[in-house]
Amino acid sequence: MDGKFFTGVDAAWLRMDRPANLAQIVGVLEFETPIDRTRLFEVIRQRLLVYDRFRQRVREPRLGWGLPRWEFDPHFDLNYHLPQVSLPEPGNQAELQRLVGDLMSRPLDRAHPLWQIYCVEHYRGGCALVTRLHHCLADGLALMQVLLTLTDPQPEASTPRQPVPPDRAAAPRSRFAPFRPLKQLLDTTTSMARTVTREALLTAANPARMTQAMSLGALGVNAASKLLLLSPQQKTIFSGASGVEKRAAWSSAISLNDVLRVGRSLHSTVNDVLLAVATGALRRYVEKRGQEADGINLRAMVPVSVRAAKDFNKLGNQFGLVILSLPIGVRDPLRRVHLIKQRMDDIKDTPEAWVAFGLLNVIGLTPGQIEKIIIDVFASKVSAVMTNVTGPRRPLYLAGQRLSSLMYWVPRGGDIGLGLSILSYAGNVYVGIATDAGLLPDPQAIIDEFHAELTDLLQRMPIKHPA
Repeated sequence: MDGKFFTGVDAAWLRMDRPANLAQIVGVLEFETPIDRTRLFEVIRQRLLVYDRFRQRVREPRLGWGLPRWEFDPHFDLNYHLPQVSLPEPGNQAELQRLVGDLMSRPLDRAHPLWQIYCVEHYRGGCALVTRLHHCLADGLALMQVLLTLTDPQPEASTPRQPVPPDRAAAPRSRFAPFRPLKQLLDTTTSMARTVTREALLTAANPARMTQAMSLGALGVNAASKLLLLSPQQKTIFSGASGVEKRAAWSSAISLNDVLRVGRSLHSTVNDVLLAVATGALRRYVEKRGQEADGINLRAMVPVSVRAAKDFNKLGNQFGLVILSLPIGVRDPLRRVHLIKQRMDDIKDTPEAWVAFGLLNVIGLTPGQIEKIIIDVFASKVSAVMTNVTGPRRPLYLAGQRLSSLMYWVPRGGDIGLGLSILSYAGNVYVGIATDAGLLPDPQAIIDEFHAELTDLLQRMPIKHPA
């Protein structure tokens, strides 16, 4: 039975793999108590494998033209996808961080479905799961939903088979299947032509609509210009040629209530505050490395979901990218928060994410060598990839054990050497840093500066006494 063809965006991420920057989403799930391996296998079998994508491998087009497709792995073995490892003594966070950095450097074997979950024994008296999933499987938001299907709100919950997800119902094999990508392109072109014709007629009949259309068109042109014509990022300690070796570090729990207090005082969102604190941490790091920080704006690529609510349980990639300029050259922490808020608000009023989503679709349809050139051009415009994901608000249980914390990192294309992830879970916030070892060998130092920056910001906030 044949799987489905890739979308253009999925194909773009498949071909973004390079030895120096692999297109993998890597995550860490920590548990204070060990997980029963038999029960974990049962959860994965009943809840994850109902998604066909996790039993399918990549099949490239025979003649090298067109999109890849998914096909079921005839030798699928769950033991291969759930390897068991032990950390060297003393088995604490430093040892786990070294393992995560090592796994970030290893490519997934394309002879198998592109995912693995490493079961790490005896981590801090409990255990950890380290996940590796190729970005062509799905984007971060979709994979967060997959994670939620593996968990329960109570430890005693059973593991019933979940409803078959939408990607399970594949169309029957057709003798015209090799031409499906061409048909999709023609169908899309026809649909766009009909839409343009309809919009043109409606606009001609309604002068107010013409003004609105001109405004939206200008916004789209401006967004495309920003992505395509932006000059390369100025050289900093965060930029340079990437190597194979990676490093990873993540924070201890940060109270979400503390971040909310800062946000309320400064009339900013949690996202604004966290991005500003991250910016301050990067400034501190630059200065302690003996570099000049004043006047520098560090550009970061920020993924933005374009999923409709009805598509949250579907795999695949449905997100765009926006470029956010981080004012690490601003010394005043309060000023940094206001600047981040202003810049984020400006981005929200543009179709930049949708324009980038369309460009990724086009990139995925180009030959590999052309795609590499395009990706290098985009990567040269930024120094970091930053994500901020809202996770579950209540504690969750996987295979009967409480999930104490989680963190994940999205891949970085081209020679982007810094990845910064922010994730909230069960009333806390966690910050993760992934770096190229040759450029930034000490990601834990950035984590330490994040804690210091937030502490400084909290001390500047007024204390509200009860009436």
